Amino acid sequence: MSTAAPTPTLRPATRADLPAVLALLADEDRVVDPATVVVTEAYERAFHAIDTDPRNEMLVLADADGAVIGCLQATYIPGLGKGGAERALLEAVRIRADRRGEGLGRVLMALAIDRARSRGCGLVQLTSNKQREAAHRFYAGLGFTRSHDGFKLAL
Repeated sequence: MSTAAPTPTLRPATRADLPAVLALLADEDRVVDPATVVVTEAYERAFHAIDTDPRNEMLVLADADGAVIGCLQATYIPGLGKGGAERALLEAVRIRADRRGEGLGRVLMALAIDRARSRGCGLVQLTSNKQREAAHRFYAGLGFTRSHDGFKLAL
């Protein structure tokens, strides 16, 4: 008899998952109770836009009980590079603070990469804040390489 925990599942987020996703994004260093999250009209609009756009997915990693323990947003970008293949941009990658160290980040990323590959993407890319050195080591351990410097302009 195996004592290993069941493998979590990756699935598109539903509207019911929105408070749990926002809780993950609210503070990456502590667990935020989804019941305390205020889902504003702006969040509703943003989720609706993601949910109805075939090039965007808000994905959640759920444990065996269905609880959201991780998330990421995947945006599929068409382009003329890479032979015309799409690229997947992964953003808002989070694992619930009290579940880190269990290999769930690796599971989340492997499932998202498989999803991008099955869609025909030729590349998976992401950005990470320069101060998040542990995240950089994590991504490097998954095979991601530093290739570009990113720039942002707040509007």
